[in-house]
Order: sequence, then structure tokens, then C-alpha cells
Amino acid sequence: MVHGGSDMVGKKLGESGLDERDITVLTLHRGTQVIPNPRNKTVLEGEDRLLCFGKLEEMRSMIPDRKERRVKRLMKKHLPPTTP
Repeated sequence: MVHGGSDMVGKKLGESGLDERDITVLTLHRGTQVIPNPRNKTVLEGEDRLLCFGKLEEMRSMIPDRKERRVKRLMKKHLPPTTP
């Protein structure tokens, strides 16, 4: 998923850096539209979903680490106040 705040939004697929990571985009899903074998000139938009082929470690390294931050925020919200 290309998140709205990603630095990939507005870049052409060929400028996204995926090629340098040996990641090939097989299909791009944009809303109800499916673009098989998207070209390097295709501009990425927020909420695009990419079906990719490549090294699993490279693809995992691109996933934002949201869970850890969210857990910390939730823990702070739901912890009772401490008294000295």
C-alpha cells in the first residue's frame, strides 16, 4: 500500500527506487481500476496498492513501523494516572 504521506506519492514508478531494490511491480490497484504491468512512467498516488515480486527482506524494510508507535500511544492513553 502506498500511504498518502509516503515519499513515493507523486513520483513515477521508475523514480520510486523499487528497481534499485530489485522489486518489480506486477500489478497496480487504484480504487476499482487494475493496471497490470504498470509502466515506469505511471505516477503513484496515495492508497495505490502494488502487487510486487522481489526479495522479501527488501519489501519488509519498506513497511512503516506503525504497530509499535500505535501500541505506545494506546498504552499512554489507557494507563491510569500515577500518584507519587
